[in-house]
Amino acid sequence: MPDAVGFDQHPSETLRARKGFLLSKVDPDATPGYSGTKEDGQALLAEMDNGLTELQEKLFAESRFGGRKRILLILQAMDTAGKGGIVNHVMAAMNPQGVQFKAFKAPTEEEKSYDFLWRIEKEVPAAGMVGVFDRSHYEDVLIHRVRAWATPAEIKRRYVAINEFETRLTDSGTKVVKVMLHISGEEQKQRLLARLDNPAKHWKYSRGDLEERAFWDDYMSAYQAAIEETSTAAAPWHVVPANKKWFARIAVQQLLLGALTDLNLEWPKAEFDVAMERELAARS
Repeated sequence: MPDAVGFDQHPSETLRARKGFLLSKVDPDATPGYSGTKEDGQALLAEMDNGLTELQEKLFAESRFGGRKRILLILQAMDTAGKGGIVNHVMAAMNPQGVQFKAFKAPTEEEKSYDFLWRIEKEVPAAGMVGVFDRSHYEDVLIHRVRAWATPAEIKRRYVAINEFETRLTDSGTKVVKVMLHISGEEQKQRLLARLDNPAKHWKYSRGDLEERAFWDDYMSAYQAAIEETSTAAAPWHVVPANKKWFARIAVQQLLLGALTDLNLEWPKAEFDVAMERELAARS
């Protein structure tokens, strides 16, 4: 069986938000750096899962012997962009004991009584873990900006606090992978209608999704500002065109694989005489 069609250029390069980045120039229907078809992409997704599984196990194994490395995948997107499907696939490809997943909902009254990062810092992954945030601290500079729940000065303060927080994470051995799944307003409409047309998907629908759609342009401006202010060398943003769900999944998979590879993971060396232990095991 021939190898699956790979990326012409790694998503960490093609999807990275660099200086001068404009969200308005990103085509949600595009497949940057990938010339394969949907079928090719699905084959690549399946082929690369084994690599993801092995690297995650190495990360976990290193931590059992003092390793401090860890991964934090942050997923941000408008509703229906496909975060859930990506989370399900990532978690299915990994050993559950090595994954810390957190879906951030509206803050509780207790959480509101603290600074916005308080509830986030409690959920950062431990050494050896792959942390996955479904939404994150970025909600506090997105919806709060759009709905004017915070002043412009406070939003600016939060950008600075986020950069300091993510710098602390990277300094402590965390590889931060920030992903915005970018869909078009028309694609979101079609996905919302599809949910309403399928009784099995009614539970996913919320009238609140329509309320937020009314602020679409404001959200795009808020994402643009957040990316400009917080895409740093240590924790860059990657904007993934997500109208094609299959492309979004392989792009995020490749970003995770690249991040794990960059950690230069190694299997822990045995601290015992392997030959002797093998002989004893054979005799048992």
